[in-house]
Amino acid sequence: MKRESKQSKLTEQDIKRYTFNFWKILLAFVVLGCLFILSVRIGVFGKLPSFQELENPKSNLASEILSDDLKVLGTYYRHNRSNVKYSELSPYLIQALISTEDKRFYDHSGIDYSRTITSVFHTLLGDKQGGSTITQQLALNLFSERRERSAFKRIMQKFQEWVTAVRLERSYTKEEIIMMYFNTVDFGYKNTYGVKSAARTFFSTTPDKLTPEEAAILVGMLKGPSYYSPVRFPERAMVRRNTVINNMANRNFLTAAEAEKAKSQPINLKLQISNYGEGLAPYFRAVLKEEIKKEFKRLSITKADGTPYDLDRDGLKIYTPINYAMQQYAEAAQKEWMMKLQRDFDRQYRNSDPFKGANAKLLISGMRRSDRYRDLKAAGLSEDEIKKEFNKKVSMSLFTYRGNIDTVMTPMDSIRYNKLFLRNAVMSMEPKTGHIKAWVGGINFEHFKYDHVKQGLRQVGSTAKPFTYATAIDNGYSPCFTVPNHMQTYGNWTPRGTVQGGDPITLKNALKYSQNFASAYVINEVQASNVAALTKRMGITSDVPNYPSIALGAYEASVYDMVGAYSAFVNFGTWIEPTMILRIEDKNGTPIYEKTPKVVKAINSETAYIMVDMLKGVVDGGTGSRVRRAEYGGLTNPMGGKTGTTNDNSDAWFIGITPELVTGVWTGAEDRGIRFYSMASGQGASAALPIFGLYMKRVYNDKNLKYTKDDFPLPPGGLTREIDCGKYVQFYGTPTEDGQLDDDRLGF
Repeated sequence: MKRESKQSKLTEQDIKRYTFNFWKILLAFVVLGCLFILSVRIGVFGKLPSFQELENPKSNLASEILSDDLKVLGTYYRHNRSNVKYSELSPYLIQALISTEDKRFYDHSGIDYSRTITSVFHTLLGDKQGGSTITQQLALNLFSERRERSAFKRIMQKFQEWVTAVRLERSYTKEEIIMMYFNTVDFGYKNTYGVKSAARTFFSTTPDKLTPEEAAILVGMLKGPSYYSPVRFPERAMVRRNTVINNMANRNFLTAAEAEKAKSQPINLKLQISNYGEGLAPYFRAVLKEEIKKEFKRLSITKADGTPYDLDRDGLKIYTPINYAMQQYAEAAQKEWMMKLQRDFDRQYRNSDPFKGANAKLLISGMRRSDRYRDLKAAGLSEDEIKKEFNKKVSMSLFTYRGNIDTVMTPMDSIRYNKLFLRNAVMSMEPKTGHIKAWVGGINFEHFKYDHVKQGLRQVGSTAKPFTYATAIDNGYSPCFTVPNHMQTYGNWTPRGTVQGGDPITLKNALKYSQNFASAYVINEVQASNVAALTKRMGITSDVPNYPSIALGAYEASVYDMVGAYSAFVNFGTWIEPTMILRIEDKNGTPIYEKTPKVVKAINSETAYIMVDMLKGVVDGGTGSRVRRAEYGGLTNPMGGKTGTTNDNSDAWFIGITPELVTGVWTGAEDRGIRFYSMASGQGASAALPIFGLYMKRVYNDKNLKYTKDDFPLPPGGLTREIDCGKYVQFYGTPTEDGQLDDDRLGF
């Protein structure tokens, strides 16, 4: 026994050897650890962000479209994310976050070692707990595509988070880290990223106005956005919310009484889902996006590194002249009248087939333009096979003015259904600035995405007549000059029409009653080429041929161009390009684009004022006089306008002018073959004018808008010609025997 005891006793040499080996192994572990951390730092296990990327972290940041009163009209996004400043965060948000996610946030430098060790210990015992600090979570949000699922990759990713977290702490203050964290978190519902979007989506508010219980809901969701969703799982969300509130109370952010009060509140969601097609001005936003891309390309506007801006990711602020309230009024006026008009339109087709005869081809063209047809074609189906598919019943959602309905019908029947909806467009702008205040490109963006304000070209009808009369006035004619008002043939052209207002008739009355015969005579006198040239100077960008029939509107134009052209009459003959964009800033608030509209002096100031006076006559006793009736707005202030109706009532127009607003309205079906049978229902005065009246009534009733009801001002320098035709009769007697007032008496 004594021999064994002596043999088992460690010698001093053994102790020295073991001690040396221990320190050698420990040093090896330290060296290996340092080498491992260094390899993580230099990117051996995956690329880490550079210093520049830490200073300018990339995120999918939504670009915001702002109205003239700085309200958000909508966003362009890949992730529905908008940034918020630290000062714009509710204290309850910060308190809920720190008390729940990182209690020692202000004490560590990116890694909470005690929490990390504790979480590892609990995980080994089967009680999995998170050990990531807020800064580590921010590192994951900013620089990783996703949380890795495999154990090895996740361990490597965790070390990368540690390294990045320490570097973030060295680059940013604690407040900046909290701000960045709240701007990057995913709330999992309807593509909602960042607390600003979450506050708007779930509670229709802003982050600074969140209550303790609302802040607790949002912070509670961070543990599992889907699992703790207050929309899908309100019971779970309630339990999680109360846990967060308890954490806040335990950290003395809330008193016991405040915590109990917050926990007693129900989850009061006020969902405001951000959908591209929802919200105000969806047609405007869709067209605006393409216009911005064109302008950036034309002017070579790029980011500092030379790459193009991505409207869905770069967080631009796009300032527009659209007025939030006026856009609401335009959309409301459109819906109010179009619902009524659609009922009348449906009634006429109740006992007839609109797709017989020549209109049968409309169904085939509609089929071939559909996404379903393109998909089936790409799948290799023949034309006959595709037609069979289009006659098989499927589930679908259909538009109605009272909301979408889910039903089962054949795709071909859905084409018939949709083609029988009348479409409409409204645009309103300030003539002296070119600022567009309202833009409604269709009746429902979800189902009918084609924009009829700028993209759609339709035959303009009698709204083209003012350009012919403006050419005459600009060449010295008096509005009181009389012209023949009966059918005549000009070369191969014999225009049709009716006689109202007499024969002969003054130019003023010819426009007032929209007389075709008189208009044809005038364009024959002043030459179609001159009328076409003036029309182009006034901003019509579509083709305007040098044919006499352009006097009656035998060409197509957009609502956008026509409103711009009429604005030149109000703006003393100066055309200003309609303006969709005021300026654009990058995510840091630096201006990168400012719009400078084109300006053209189209006609002289006196001619423009005389045309305004003639257009006033259209409203006061002419074809647009029903805008004075109560059911169409009951407007009594000075205004002018022009109705337009094309052949077979396929297109109905009204363009109204006031001293400070010019508004154009068009109504028609997708295809010209689908139309009102009667002019009483399909003319511009019935199908378009009422929307103008209902819109302007709302505008004038809003005292915050401050649009004047005063008369149109005289041109600079006044008038050199008498425009009151009654005074010609009073001072100069009756017209000559041939029906003309003596040209000498009219100042020619």
